[in-house]
Amino acid sequence: MVHTRLDGVQFSRMVYLGANFLSGNVKVVDGLNVFPVPDGDTGTNMNLTLTSGVEELSRKESASISEAASALAKGLLMGARGNSGVILSQLFRGFSKTVNGKEEINARQFADALKAGVDSAYQAVMKPVEGTILTVAREAADMAVRTARTSDDVVHVMEKTYEQAQDTLLRTPDMLPVLKEVGVVDSGGQGLLYIYEGFLRALRGETATEVKQASSQPKDQMQLDKLVQEHHNAQVHLKTEDIHYGYCTEFMVWLSHSTEPNKKPFSEALFRAQLDKMGDSLLVVSDDDVVKVHIHAEHPGNVMQYAQQFGSLHRIKIENMREQHANILKAEESKEQDAVDESQQLGALPYGLIAVAAGKGIADIFRSMGVHVVVEGGQTMNPSTEDFVNAIAGCNAEHIFILPNNSNIIMAAQQASELAEVPVTVIPSKSIPQGMAALVAFNAGAEPKVNAEAMSRAIAHVKTGMVTHAVRDTRMGDVEIKEGDYIGIAEKEIVTSGADLMESARTLLLSMIDEEAEIVTIFLGADATQDQAAELETVVSDAFPDVEVEILEGGQPLYPFIYSVE
Repeated sequence: MVHTRLDGVQFSRMVYLGANFLSGNVKVVDGLNVFPVPDGDTGTNMNLTLTSGVEELSRKESASISEAASALAKGLLMGARGNSGVILSQLFRGFSKTVNGKEEINARQFADALKAGVDSAYQAVMKPVEGTILTVAREAADMAVRTARTSDDVVHVMEKTYEQAQDTLLRTPDMLPVLKEVGVVDSGGQGLLYIYEGFLRALRGETATEVKQASSQPKDQMQLDKLVQEHHNAQVHLKTEDIHYGYCTEFMVWLSHSTEPNKKPFSEALFRAQLDKMGDSLLVVSDDDVVKVHIHAEHPGNVMQYAQQFGSLHRIKIENMREQHANILKAEESKEQDAVDESQQLGALPYGLIAVAAGKGIADIFRSMGVHVVVEGGQTMNPSTEDFVNAIAGCNAEHIFILPNNSNIIMAAQQASELAEVPVTVIPSKSIPQGMAALVAFNAGAEPKVNAEAMSRAIAHVKTGMVTHAVRDTRMGDVEIKEGDYIGIAEKEIVTSGADLMESARTLLLSMIDEEAEIVTIFLGADATQDQAAELETVVSDAFPDVEVEILEGGQPLYPFIYSVE
């Protein structure tokens, strides 16, 4: 049977079955994850991300493909974990934007939406690497576009898309040397292939007998709020008596959540023109079915009454600027002191620090170094975009610095920074030692740009080593690795592997220390002992008597020892 149209109900079935196929093969995808080290969690991250999308989609079932795709995209965005999860969210965010406003789409529009998703994903990645999920998605989407030129059957387009994804996946080892060296295909590409297989089977008429759901209760939908990059506060430029519009008014409009029986269709241009008559300093930003409004108005009730015709109002904040301005004029005359006084009046810190950590000891160390919010996470348990959004809100600060402390978490942190209501700087720390080095370089009295530069420089001068278990048999360079071995990783390179924990720990540690080293810090994991730490301290002292050794209780899982060499 030829399917020439695709609506929201059919699209939802595709997503549900795709999620089932991925969920049932998480361990397979995890097992393929050898880039850059064999400690795989790609399948876990993709599964958690897609589960979040399925939850949102199941709460907003619709016959409109526009609404179904939008719900999926929002759920994916807020649940995105790790690089693979963020990329997956972007694939369907671009898809959603392309089908926006359509009740159903034809084969060519379906192919164009897949292609738009790929474009969105590539834009989200700073340095795209070929031979990964990006390549699989791109070549599959290109095939979809070519097929749709001569076929109006959505099923046929999906068949060719899936076949091309298979072909490209098989060629990923030829594109990414580490995959060829180990003898596996790309894990993220394999995860996407499982999703596409579910899509194809659903279009052929197969049904999902069990939709994968999260074990916890679904959370309320997060509001998609765009970051206002530069907020000009008119209070500091006016005399109190010159303030014509006295109330700084901010709120969100959820266009799809209105209970008004006569809700009006939304036009951003008309909406903006009408609000412009009610005040000044107007800012209107719309993203899908969410609108952010900022305006200085004399009658904020009139503004909100008008806006309520288009949706329900959330995050309402109204401040009396005349009162604020009078208080500001009482402060010291210096611009810097005025800024401090204003932040105190508003109850916000000048800056906030967020760090990702696994293990009570490491979390306590970060807090002792001034971190305001510690987000639990690390390898195999990457925080989601939503986790970072909540942490940012919990800081209550004018500028936020995030230390992801894991290369697989950086993209989720960056994505959260784009959703925040305050400026956020993500310091690209890839390990716990790098995060602590960045904190040492932080200066509470410096400008954000100066701190960002200093912290980024600091992480470049720290060498990180980790001892952990290998999850599969493989070979990296000259190192033969067996499943369950203790592997020693210096930065991204595996330098040793063996069945004996202390032998691997000693070999790794000595390989990292040279004549320029001054301080070695050893973070003890949950499974390490003080006696083992003392043994390592003796090894360093005997070989490098001038190097200072510090031992800290980290309590981190998975890694018996984490080393920092400075």
